[in-house]
Amino acid sequence: MRVPYTCCTKKFEDYYLAQTGNGLPYYQGTILQKGYGIGGFFAKLFRSAMPFLMKGAKTVGKEALRTGTQIANDVLSGENFKVSLKTRSKEAGKKLARKAVQKADEMIDSPECAKSELDLFSLPPTQTVIEKGQWVEFHPLANVSEGSPVEFNVSGSGDDYLDLSQTQLYVKVKILKNDGKPITAESKVGPVNLFLHSMFSQVDISLNERLVSTSNNTYPYRAMIEKLLNHGFDTKTSQLSSELFFKDTAGRMNVFDTQDTQPNEGFNQRAELFKLSASVDMISRLHLDMFHQERLLLNMVDMKIKLIRSKPEFCLLGEGEFKVLLEQASLFARKVRVSPGGI
Repeated sequence: MRVPYTCCTKKFEDYYLAQTGNGLPYYQGTILQKGYGIGGFFAKLFRSAMPFLMKGAKTVGKEALRTGTQIANDVLSGENFKVSLKTRSKEAGKKLARKAVQKADEMIDSPECAKSELDLFSLPPTQTVIEKGQWVEFHPLANVSEGSPVEFNVSGSGDDYLDLSQTQLYVKVKILKNDGKPITAESKVGPVNLFLHSMFSQVDISLNERLVSTSNNTYPYRAMIEKLLNHGFDTKTSQLSSELFFKDTAGRMNVFDTQDTQPNEGFNQRAELFKLSASVDMISRLHLDMFHQERLLLNMVDMKIKLIRSKPEFCLLGEGEFKVLLEQASLFARKVRVSPGGI
């Protein structure tokens, strides 16, 4: 084995002797072991108590600000400053003491608990409240004509509750020329992204003939923002295709020519589905507050949904005049039967 340098034996011996007690045959330590000692104990205690001190300081600060405001109001009302200061300070002190005692009682009376990892032999709970559930298809109140609103009336009669979080909107559409003729292979037209929700500019919900929710012509924007923020890459490239979500190419969102050298890949995927005026089916949940909560809607409450159509210039991207023909629309409402003893 080759050594890259020659060590000094004398220096190594001096270093070794210094490490073993400066030449003494045994190790001799100091009389007092240096360390954190009692200071370390208080340091740990301070770190543990720091969150409680900060929370208490916030409470004291809020109470001091409130007391100062009350004193200022008393002075403006004509009371003596010293008298008001003494009175308000006593009130603030009593209030802080009461809160401290209440907080201490809550900490002392905190119930004991066991970790779920130790529940080795406990059985999971069994759901017995909901007896059964089914999807009921509702059709529009009137024939869907070109550009007219689409209205659904979901009756609340009977014993079934309505689960809006599982209610889906289904549509079947195709793109035609403005004169009603099918588009050709040379037609440069296609839908915008998230076409199912871009078709409607506003969605209103009424319960028992009372309007409770409206989107005020911002429905497609809300739907797009929620899709972008609440879903990951895997969902956007698979499940959301049922709503015609195909991500546009950055910087090429206004390109509608499929033969372009730098095309919009998302637009090309959507336009290919509508080629030669082919019919396309889409289904999704509506992007409304009531459809994003898991609570059931009581029976005997009638719900009416009104979907106002967007203009073709908003939901289509292309060269020329085209229109969207809504061939079929249905609302699949999830109704569940609740056990009488579970309410």
